[in-house]
Amino acid sequence: MIEIKEISKSFDGNKILNNISTSFVKGKTNLIIGQSGSGKTVLLKCLLGLHSSDNGEILYDGVSNKNMSESNKTLLRREMGMVFQGSALFDSMTVLENVMFPLQMLTQKKNDEIIQRAENAIYRVELKEAKQKLPSELSGGMQKRVAIARAIVMNPKYLFCDEPNSGLDPRTAIVIDNLIQEITKEYDITTIINSHDMNSVLEIGEKIIFLENGMKKWEGTNKEIFSTKNKSITDFVYSSELLKKVKKYL
Repeated sequence: MIEIKEISKSFDGNKILNNISTSFVKGKTNLIIGQSGSGKTVLLKCLLGLHSSDNGEILYDGVSNKNMSESNKTLLRREMGMVFQGSALFDSMTVLENVMFPLQMLTQKKNDEIIQRAENAIYRVELKEAKQKLPSELSGGMQKRVAIARAIVMNPKYLFCDEPNSGLDPRTAIVIDNLIQEITKEYDITTIINSHDMNSVLEIGEKIIFLENGMKKWEGTNKEIFSTKNKSITDFVYSSELLKKVKKYL
């Protein structure tokens, strides 16, 4: 579990996050949603330790980031897996080499064990036949699977996904959503997904945090999102043409 307690963040006097408190549940898919400029990316970067908040604290399974030593921050980062928006694979490396990379850089494990763990992660995302291919030989959905395999190869406690469905067709996006949710439960990870995709919200939104202008305006589940009276979240949910049509039948 990750808990946020009253964190704010400003850049050049412009407040991007305003006194946000919430928690992200272990073993569930937690989504941060909101319009562009709502503060989603900055919040995700604070959770990753890429930004320091101006005040408040973040607790990782009860351990506060306040006054954390650099060595402890390094250990914490090794417990984090990250799926980037554009997959961020190395073009000159095969699938297997891409997935092996974190183990080679961050551990002292023997090469045989590194290969075995990387292959296990690749098999888990159902890319066994693609392990010797280059990213350019893969579809967008397959590249995202490689990114997920690389993110979980270190057996992280925390998995962060930045717009994992960006650039994917709706059917492939659902497959990726379901894969992330399956892995979250299978490995009992605290998974946090930064998204503006309403399909993801409805498909796997077990815990949803909605941001607007840097403030938390709503939190709940995908089961509760259609029954809320909160105008900010309903305006966001029904902003797509598809859901405007759905609303007529609710």
